[in-house]
Amino acid sequence: MPTIKTSPNFFSQTNSQQLQNIKRVTDYLWEQYGAKCYVVGGAVRDHLLGQECNDYDIECFGISVEDFESAMHYLGGQGVGKSFFVYKYKEIDFSLPRLETKVGTGHKGFEVTLAKKEKEASKRRDFTVNALMYDIQNEEILDFWQGLDDLENRILRVVDKSSFTEDSLRVLRAMQFAARLGFKVESESCRLCQNIRLDDLPKERIFREFEKMFRASYLHYGLYYLFALGIANHLFGEEVSKGNFIQLGRVLQKSQKCFMEKLRPYYFLFISRNYFKTDIYKILESIGAPNSYYKKVTDVALPVKVTCTFVARQSLKEPIMEYAGNWHPEVIRIAKSLNVWDSVFDRGVTPTELLEEGFSGKALGEELERRTEQKIKELKEKVL
Repeated sequence: MPTIKTSPNFFSQTNSQQLQNIKRVTDYLWEQYGAKCYVVGGAVRDHLLGQECNDYDIECFGISVEDFESAMHYLGGQGVGKSFFVYKYKEIDFSLPRLETKVGTGHKGFEVTLAKKEKEASKRRDFTVNALMYDIQNEEILDFWQGLDDLENRILRVVDKSSFTEDSLRVLRAMQFAARLGFKVESESCRLCQNIRLDDLPKERIFREFEKMFRASYLHYGLYYLFALGIANHLFGEEVSKGNFIQLGRVLQKSQKCFMEKLRPYYFLFISRNYFKTDIYKILESIGAPNSYYKKVTDVALPVKVTCTFVARQSLKEPIMEYAGNWHPEVIRIAKSLNVWDSVFDRGVTPTELLEEGFSGKALGEELERRTEQKIKELKEKVL
């Protein structure tokens, strides 16, 4: 029997239009077919954590495939996974409960069948906190795997060892969930992850999980489990020294208060590259990073001592607010003092103006450099 927690206000934070869409489908399925509907996955977890959720997955029990498809077609739902019994209605996923059995290699090597019971369906989830189910009709949360306790203790614990090891992507999900939620991976679950190979995953799926980690609020947790779960070693052969690991963790933890939202995906790797032995280009290639990462993450690294000259020269090509090193307090201070936070550095002269003054070729470049240095010196005296 599951642990049951009443939750009459589950949808209190849901916008009215989305709630109306949920109710239209679930009421119809209940009234016409007697199908029970449950919110599953992250939405239940996030509700209990007091976090806003607009991404709902709903599983429908007690209805045949034929009736489910007929009902969803009638309501205007769009099939998005025929073999997985999934329909999308107004950005909400409605599906039949399923079981997945590994029958081949790779992330697509699964045979999908229908589950009949709630516990049976929830067993396929990765972690106990993601296996919670909200009974829409009875306004109750069902917990078959002690997920409520793990949620309270901020722990990620594997639901079922055998099914977990069949999907190697779940190792990366452990890392990004820890970074997003600030949860610890339970020790036995951690050991399980360490022994799962990741070479069957396509790079686009690898990067999708890394990007979630890069955007997370607890980057130091992401860093810890990048190594503790064996991910860094499996994917790009990285092992970091204890000293570098501790120092990097502190920098990541403290620096987040200065992160700009638009650059949030890039800070983790930009900062970490100074502490990792592996070449940053190899890391980017190993995780399938898109071109935007190559531009931002491999930009000029911060020097040991940040100076006015460094900040001014860095801002010659773009404002400092576009530079992934702009999390550093001294970079912020100097950039704003030099007025290059949101604009490029003004040398006081352009190449065209120097041409008009009679400079050309090598002499033009040398004069442009001289004027630049002169301007930097003038501004540095004002800042200092």
